[in-house]
Parts: sequence; structure tokens; C-alpha cells
Amino acid sequence: MKVLIIPTILLASFATAQYPEGSRYTPPISSGRGNWSEAYASARQFVCNLTLTEKVNLTTQTGTGATNSYQLGIIPRVGFRGLALDDSPTGVRGTDYSSAFTAPLNMAMTWDRDLIYAQALANGAEHRDKGVNIAYSPVVGPLGRAPEGGRNWEGYSPDPYLSGVSFGLTVAGMNAGGTIAVGKHFVLYEQEHFRQRIEWNSYDLPGVDFNISEPYSANADDRTLHELYLWPWYDAVHDGMAAVMCSYNRVNGTQACQNNRLLNGILKGEMGFQGFVVSDDGSQHSGGKWFFSVRGVGTCSIDMHLRAVLSSLAGMDMTILGETSPNGVEGLGISFWGPNLTQSVLNGSVPEWRLDDMATRIMAAYYYLGQDEDFPELNFAQGDLSTYGYLYPHAMEDFTQINQHVDVRDHHAEVIRRVGANSIVMLKNTNQALPLKSPRQLAVIGEDAGPSLFGPNGCADRGCDNGTLAMGWGSGSTNFPYLVDPLSAIQHRALEDGTVVQYVLDNYDTSLIDSVVSQAEACLVFVNADSGEGYIEVDGNYGDRNNLTAWMRGDDLINEVAGNCSNTIVVAHTPGPILMEPWIENPNVTAVLMAGLPGQESGNSLVDVLYGTVNPSGKIPWTIGKRREDYGTDVMYVPDGPEPNLNFTEGLFIDYRHFDQAGIEPRFEFGYGMSYTTFSYSNLRVAAVDASNTSIGNDEPTHTEYHQTTAKPTVCPHHTTQLNASAYTFPSTISSISDYIYPYLPHNSTFTTGPAYPSASVYAERSDTPAGGASALWEDIFVISATISNTGETAGQEVTQLYLSLGHGEPVRQLRGFNKTCIEAGKDAEISFTLKRRDLSIWDSPSQTWMDVRGLGKDVGVFVGASSRDLRLSGSIPALVNEDNSGQEGRASLTAAESIPFVTELSDGQPEAPVMTESAL
Repeated sequence: MKVLIIPTILLASFATAQYPEGSRYTPPISSGRGNWSEAYASARQFVCNLTLTEKVNLTTQTGTGATNSYQLGIIPRVGFRGLALDDSPTGVRGTDYSSAFTAPLNMAMTWDRDLIYAQALANGAEHRDKGVNIAYSPVVGPLGRAPEGGRNWEGYSPDPYLSGVSFGLTVAGMNAGGTIAVGKHFVLYEQEHFRQRIEWNSYDLPGVDFNISEPYSANADDRTLHELYLWPWYDAVHDGMAAVMCSYNRVNGTQACQNNRLLNGILKGEMGFQGFVVSDDGSQHSGGKWFFSVRGVGTCSIDMHLRAVLSSLAGMDMTILGETSPNGVEGLGISFWGPNLTQSVLNGSVPEWRLDDMATRIMAAYYYLGQDEDFPELNFAQGDLSTYGYLYPHAMEDFTQINQHVDVRDHHAEVIRRVGANSIVMLKNTNQALPLKSPRQLAVIGEDAGPSLFGPNGCADRGCDNGTLAMGWGSGSTNFPYLVDPLSAIQHRALEDGTVVQYVLDNYDTSLIDSVVSQAEACLVFVNADSGEGYIEVDGNYGDRNNLTAWMRGDDLINEVAGNCSNTIVVAHTPGPILMEPWIENPNVTAVLMAGLPGQESGNSLVDVLYGTVNPSGKIPWTIGKRREDYGTDVMYVPDGPEPNLNFTEGLFIDYRHFDQAGIEPRFEFGYGMSYTTFSYSNLRVAAVDASNTSIGNDEPTHTEYHQTTAKPTVCPHHTTQLNASAYTFPSTISSISDYIYPYLPHNSTFTTGPAYPSASVYAERSDTPAGGASALWEDIFVISATISNTGETAGQEVTQLYLSLGHGEPVRQLRGFNKTCIEAGKDAEISFTLKRRDLSIWDSPSQTWMDVRGLGKDVGVFVGASSRDLRLSGSIPALVNEDNSGQEGRASLTAAESIPFVTELSDGQPEAPVMTESAL
């Protein structure tokens, strides 16, 4: 394999800039290559016609002082009405007449590319029709390192391949719906505990005072970072992702939103990302040297002397909500950017070409999605359902109509119901308990079966567990237009058969439960477990789950019912795996369904499977272990100091990768799921796409190549050599609004013109890397084929899964393909998987490149089956040799006993000496 490593070239430095001693930043100037070229041409034409403050206005949201607080970029002079942003992965947040989609977790549970895309398309269309340009979705951070992770349900799976396919399809679908999809959270954001200093320190825990001073630092080695946590991001960038949200946590010691290596080096450089990077609420920890508010003089920020402009130089392009502390009143109306970014450009702390690139990236995304043509105006007030109210509620100004109550749901309930039904995983089905066959009497037991006493939206951001669970809590939630609970749907369906339905919704009324179930032909027991975002606490769970058991005495409830009913069917609504050992082997527990978090059509989608209208075809996208300790990873519930460190010492081995590596028997393995029919596998074929390309000496480089631009990099032509600060003070023609963020300098501020800190090096780079990484990674190189036969008596869908064994310190097997196919009873289907070069590649940290493992001297194992452990067919892909037949064993010393050291950065963006892990010593 030819490997070409080109050193970075120093292009420009600014002697008057204000940075910590020795800092080094490498923001790539966006190239607009490929299918981005037209969008970039329009964006540059637009941006280069703007003034300095108008460009700053595109980067900084207006703050919580406005009803439409997630808005920015209003430029009256050129007739630009600005951009509106909103959550969430489950629907348009904080409004009405919009859908409550299934959790993204359920999308992954379908293993169905068409359904994943269909729901994303519908969600994108609803955001667009509400006037939202930019939607904070989808999610692969968290990936799901720890099964207790609070926001795992907002994502897909701890497997990077399944998450990558789902992530890319969701981006493509939402973009096709007309909304800019924001991939989040970049990166290593794997738990809620200690993600924000102010948030966590505000919790009044009995007898506990952690008093952290920084968010936790997620510390991962370079190989783990690339092969596990960055893998899905390559998919999304390749599939057209136009925006990325950086995360709350630190990564290897540096804040994620001011991490030069992550944002500039990897995302914009290595992956060829052409869009913009936006902060999360409160995840920006630096901006300009001073903080200006329209009400007073500049005030020095906490911990800002050595973090002056890091986020802007390190690659962040937009800030939300714009304020320094959106979770605390002390930050209202005060921004790290806004006037501070204006001053930073004026005094040379931030090069003007960097601001131009920030604004150009934002507008390029706007044109890339075609939002300059017939895009609806924002027609609702985020978080306020009132028809009339103040546009600026803090100042109590401009009372007007703030909601038009536009119904954007269309026929999306049908999509939600299909995703919900196809995501249900049947884990057990003995004595043909399912599907139900017109039982004379059903017992429905458990609070999770019925409606909430408070209504579906009775708890803010779904921050409680009352009634049936169809959505997790936090900013990833949305309002339900309605919620079909399981009991209502079962009663409606039972009318067709004349079935008597008795129910008890109180998990603790044991005597009544015993009485009801003893008369039933079948007993449906509903249990759940909940999780969400860290700013809400539910039953002592601070975002992350405290355990992996069912809530509200769920285990006892199941055993109690099973003790009096020989046909007990368990239905679980959960944000991830739960432990089932207390009851799973009980012979009276005849069937188990995992339903995830199915959104507004929860009951209807469940009934479709219970009665056999839909044959269950979901597969679990994670492993269900027998003990919590079996997973090998967990949430850090107690910090190791005021600056917590979360060390990813497990490396590549999470979820099924860990179970396989450690030889642990799971209760249900990754990819497992039953059907009402049966399937057989045969006739495995392995074929090269291009039989002539058998030598790795012909491969293209699989790394990023950088090229020098000019000695004085520019995005827009500038006709003056020095900006005039007096032209950017607050205009006398307008009056300021309380807690509203403007780009102007205050009249009574003291403007800094000289360098406050020693100078630093600023690099401007242009990368020719295509979107999604080097083109060689995306070449089709093998096709794996097999025959699947439906050997049962009913039509069904089978998820055929492809696993590869790559060797060289990699997991025993890892998913590299899946295909969901509907097959009629007694019929066969030919299925195939196309392998790309990246599917056979591992990350080589010393050379900073992807390496095709075929060149390392060993065959690649190929396995096709129904789950990660039910592997029906096996074969191999032969190793390759160099053109001189010497092999490449000497080129990489990656073995099972080795791990690449941590790659760390200081808070000023500088590389630090590697920290060796135990496995590397």
C-alpha cells in the first residue's frame, strides 16, 4: 500500500494576535469541492457583500431574551431574515401540531434502511414546514459506551457500523426534507454525569459535594477514537451532513468545542467536512478576550485569560444560544462571541479570513439545502404555545402573534406506526404464545400499559415516568400531539374478537393483580426503564440510569403475574438493555417483546405485532447481558477529582465486542431477534468487484493531503488593510433590547488594540479531501452473497448480518453489513453485501492513515448469520501481497496486546506528551 504523508505547511502568523504562548491552530479554509461547489459560490457572493458585524451576526444566536431564541443572522440591509434552529431527533421541539416520532433507537432496531430514511424524511419535512432551517438531529454522541448512558436512546447503537449507516441515512433523509441536519455530539460524549460544571454543582445531593471545576474529559486512544467513535461521522459527512454540534465534555484534556485537532484536523481536514460547527447550549467555553453586554462595560470572564479565542480558531463556526451561561441567569444577554468576536477580529486575535470562512460555511449549508427558494418563515415560538405574546419576553416588548399553529404532520403517523412495529424485537416465544389468537380474556398489567395521570405532555421535556413510556426525557424530546397507549389499542383490537379485557395499572396493588390474572387466558405485563438528559432528575436518576433493572418493581411484578398466569407475555419499553435474569427462564413467561421508545403510535404498533398483522422483524442493536458487570463499561458516578477524567481503557471493546473478547455468555446477543417464521441460510459467495485490482501497491492514499494556499489567505477580497473600530459601535439609530445579543461594540467599552498575550501561529490550510474522507476508502472491492430461505408457513422479514474478523488486535468479529429482506413462505431470496475498502481497514496511528488489513499478511474471516453469535455461513477474503510479494507484516506492529497511547492536547490546543495506558506498557 502506498502511503503518502505530507507535512502541514505554515502559511500565516499574526504578530499582533492574542493567544497563549506557543499556541498553534490549523483552521482549514473550506474548499467547496464536489457537489458543494455551487453552494459555496453562492455563499461567498453573499458573505463577501456583508459588513463585519453582519458576518458576526451569522455566527451568534440572539439569546434567551428573544421568543425565538434559537435564531441568528437577521440582516435587514440585504433582506435576509436569518436562520431558525430547533431540536429534536423525535420531532420539532416546543411546539404543537407536529409529530412525536419514534426514538432513533427504534430506527436502529428496525435494521431497515428504507424505514430509517422514511422517518428522517418526515422529520425533516416537519421542521421545514415549521420554518426551522437547522434541526439538532441526528445523534451518534453518545454512541453507547455504557448501557446506562442517559442519552443513548437519542442515538442508534454502540456498534459503529450500524450507527454509521443509520446516522448517514438520517442525515440524507432530513436534508431531503429540506432541513439542515445537525449531527451531534462531536465527540466522546458518553454520559450525563459531570458534563457541565454549573449543571452538576447545582444538584443538592444529600451528603455529597463534588464541586467539579471542569466537565469530564473523555480520554481515548487514537485508534479507538477513529475506529469506534469517529466511524459513524465519516458516513454522515459522506452522505451530505452540513452541520455538526460539538459536545459539552472535554476530549483528551481539551474542551470539545475548542479542540483544534478534532474540529480542524479531523473533522474539517481528515473527513473533508464542508459544513459548519455549532456549539451545544453552554458547551462553548471561550470566544473573545472580553465580555460585552449592551447594558454595561466589558467584564473579564472566569478562566478566560488563557482561553481567549480558542473556539473560533479551533474550528467552531456558530454558537447557541449565544450566551456564556444559558443555564444560569448570570449569562443572560452576554456572549463569548457577538461583540467580543467583533473586537477579536478588529484587534487581530481572530483573522478576518477566519470569520469569513465561518460565515461562508454557514451560508453554504443554507444554499446546499436550497433554502434560498420558497423556504417558510418561522411560524411558532419555541417553548411557548400561546397564540399571542412578547417577541422579547425579558424586556416585555413587541406584543404580537407569536404562534400560527401550523399543522405539519401530514400522513407521518403511518410512518411512525410502521417504524414502531418493525422495531419491536421478540426475544422469547414458547408454546406459540404469540401471535394472539382471539383469546377469550386478556389481563393487562402494569402502569406502563396505560395513560399518564398528567397527560402525555404533563412533565416538562418528558421529565417523569408516569404511564406508558414512549419517549426519553430532555432536549431530545418533543410534544405528543396524542399518545396511543397500549391498553387503549388492545381494547380497540379486542372488540373485533369479543375478547374480555381486564386491567390493573397500579404496579403495587398485588391483591387486585392476583385476582385479575388468575382468570385470564393470556396476561400482558408492561414494564419500563427511563433515562434522559442531565439537566433533569427523575426518581434519583440524573440523566444516566442508576442501574439496568426495570423500574417500579418491574421484576417483582413479572414474577408475581407469572406465578398466577401460565401464559405471561412481557412487554418492555426501555432506552436500552435491561437485566432479565430474575424472570427470563420462568416457564410461565412465554413471550418477551422489547418495544424501545415508539413515539405517538406506541399502542397501535404494538398491537400490530401482538396479533400478527406485522411479523416481528426487529433485532436488538445492543447486547443484553446477564449481569451489569458483564458489560465491562459503566458510567462514572463519582468524579476522580475537580476535573474528572473518564478513561476509555477498554479501547475498541464495548458491547458485543467486549462479550466476545472476554468470552462472556450474554442472555441475548447483539443482532438477536425472533420471527413468527423460520429462515435457513446457504450458498455463500465471495467475489472481488475488480478482479484485476489484487495488489495493494495500486491503492490510493487513505489519509488527508494538505496543500498550501497563499501567504496571505483570503476568503473574501478586502480593500482595507486595517479595520476601523469606531464603525462598529452600537448604532445610535436603534435602541437596545434587554438580554438580546448584538454584534456591536458598546459605546462605553475600552477597546483593546495591542497584544494582550504572546503571539501564536495560525495556519490556513486547504484540504482536497472529499467529503467523508479519502476516495479510496469508499471504493467497492468485494461482494458477499448468500441465499436465504423462508422455511416457515408465513411471510416474514429476515435481517441477514455480515461480520468480518480482521485480526491485528481488532474485535473477534465486527458488523460490516446487514440486509433486511421480505421473503414469502417457502420462497428463497438472494441477498448481497457490498464491502468498501474502509470495511477492511484499520487505523494506523503512527502513520495517521487507514490500512487495508489484507496487506498485513492474514486472511479476513467472513461470517453471515442471523445475529453476532448465530453465524450460519463462513468464508474468507485472502490476504494480499505487495507488488514485490514481500507482504506488509513489518509496516504495522499492531497486535492484540498493543494499544496506541492517548493523544492529548493542552487547553491551549498544544499536543502533550502521550499518556501510556496499562495495555501499552
